[in-house]
Amino acid sequence: MNKYRKIFGYIKPYWPKVSLNIFFNFLSVVFNVFSVTMIIPVLGILFETQPIVEENVPFAFDASSIQHNFYYYISFLMIRLGDVNALIFVGLFTLLMSFLKNGFKYLAMYHLAWIRNTVVKDIRNELYDKTLKLPLSFVSNEKKGDLISRMTSDVQLIEHSIISSLEMFFREPISIIVLLVTLLIISPQLTLVVLILLPLSGLLIGRIGKTLRSTALRGQNKLGVILSMLEETLSGIRVIKAFNAENKMRQRFLSLNSFYTLIMTKMFRRQYMASPLSEFLGTAVVVVIVWYGGSLVLNAEGSLSPQGFIAYLILFAQIINPAKAFTTAYYNVMKGMASAQRVDEILDAPLVIDDHPNARPMKSFNEKIEFRNVSFSYGSIPVLKNINLIIEKGKTVALVGQSGAGKSTLVDLIPRFYEVSDGEILFDDINIKELKVNDIRALMGNVSQEAILFNDNFFNNIAFGEYKIAEKDVKKAAEIANAQEFIEKTPLGYYTNIGDRGNKLSGGQRQRLSIARAVLKNPPILILDEATSALDTESEKLVQEALSNVMKNRTSVVIAHRLSTVINADLICVMHDGEIVERGNHEQLIAIDGYYKKLHSLQMFAE
Repeated sequence: MNKYRKIFGYIKPYWPKVSLNIFFNFLSVVFNVFSVTMIIPVLGILFETQPIVEENVPFAFDASSIQHNFYYYISFLMIRLGDVNALIFVGLFTLLMSFLKNGFKYLAMYHLAWIRNTVVKDIRNELYDKTLKLPLSFVSNEKKGDLISRMTSDVQLIEHSIISSLEMFFREPISIIVLLVTLLIISPQLTLVVLILLPLSGLLIGRIGKTLRSTALRGQNKLGVILSMLEETLSGIRVIKAFNAENKMRQRFLSLNSFYTLIMTKMFRRQYMASPLSEFLGTAVVVVIVWYGGSLVLNAEGSLSPQGFIAYLILFAQIINPAKAFTTAYYNVMKGMASAQRVDEILDAPLVIDDHPNARPMKSFNEKIEFRNVSFSYGSIPVLKNINLIIEKGKTVALVGQSGAGKSTLVDLIPRFYEVSDGEILFDDINIKELKVNDIRALMGNVSQEAILFNDNFFNNIAFGEYKIAEKDVKKAAEIANAQEFIEKTPLGYYTNIGDRGNKLSGGQRQRLSIARAVLKNPPILILDEATSALDTESEKLVQEALSNVMKNRTSVVIAHRLSTVINADLICVMHDGEIVERGNHEQLIAIDGYYKKLHSLQMFAE
């Protein structure tokens, strides 16, 4: 029920257009019923089972008055025009009613088209916005392919199954209610039988529909796994080919795809059962009505006339199609609810890192960043243990140590990519949790080991996250980062596309481009996460020179694999198993003759 509420919550802001849709649907059904009910007096008078009505009665809002006057005007037409001409007139009038019925039906669909697409747009917007707000821990724990599946195929399935069914939810109930009321007026006895049989049919269909949702959920989950494998295959195609692993990957994919096919076949078989089952049940109900209604007419029981019985059957036949459509819509919704559940897992995911209601702004960094008894765990796995560290403004602090010591995790806590498990981080003696997240991150520039670039031109990659940036500022940033020379050699200069993730550039060029991006931001705090470790000697020299230009007059936190790049740091912290085991400058740490000297000696020997 909550899922239904949520879907209709997206529709609520557009209630005026929904009201127009419902209003036009109502008019469409009314004109449809009116055109059919005209047959009753015409047949009755024509076949002399209904006496001619020669006098009208004062109009009133009751069935007897409306019926009497209706019969009077039909009688008047038949007397005045003759039977044949009266039938022609009634036929033309029925055509007019049909035109109005279908015209109003189109107007209803006209407004529904806007509602349908706007609601899907809102779902996509909210999903993307929530994805941007989710913490890194959520994204890193999920498979990228599965997340992409939820944002694409699941949203598309919601559109095809739930949103497309809005037409039936807004129109068919109106049709069924108006037709049932009309049938009730024609014959209360016969309609009582219909009201007993139709819900029984609905219960049977509903029981089958419930199993469809669980099958659809399994199918969508498996599709997410397939997309994850496709994403891994495309990302790692070089490794797959290098290790002759094509057959292994092919077998994995074939297995997943076969299992997915079995699930979807089962789901579609159940879905396809909806139309035949509802048609069979509808036919069974018609047989009962013909038997019971025919016996009422033949035995002259009740007020049902022969012509009324014919009109009753025509009107009831028109209930079958809306009931079938409603059944199909129900099956579609059950299938779509599985996708809605998967989308909701993202929309309802808690924002672990968010602004406190009374969060304070922070527009400048004045004194220091302090780690006070900070510990951090990934789930139940401890990564950092009781870290105490002060990073003073304008100083360069380097973190060194073996892989897995917790260096990257420590610097990720500074911009609040993750939340500390214990202890606190303070900016100018203010707990980081009391400050606005965007303000904290605005004070920082980040250059990581892997240069994250976008499939765009040089200009937009350097100016990423900034608005209304002058070209001269972008060029100046590129010059400081030693990137201007290779940029200007490209065909379109700063407006040349760099390819997916910058694959048209070398590693050193990509890194200098990400440094230029940090330079343009001009942050007081700079975080460098092994920015030169993956580069060759020549590229490292250029990048190191660019970093030296950037680090001037800034507070810098540097993760270094090569100790030669941090010899001049103001403070070097040696990390081991999530703890800071040594700290000091280069000379002091060499004198200690501990972890740092051992790492230094190994690197000197390797060189």
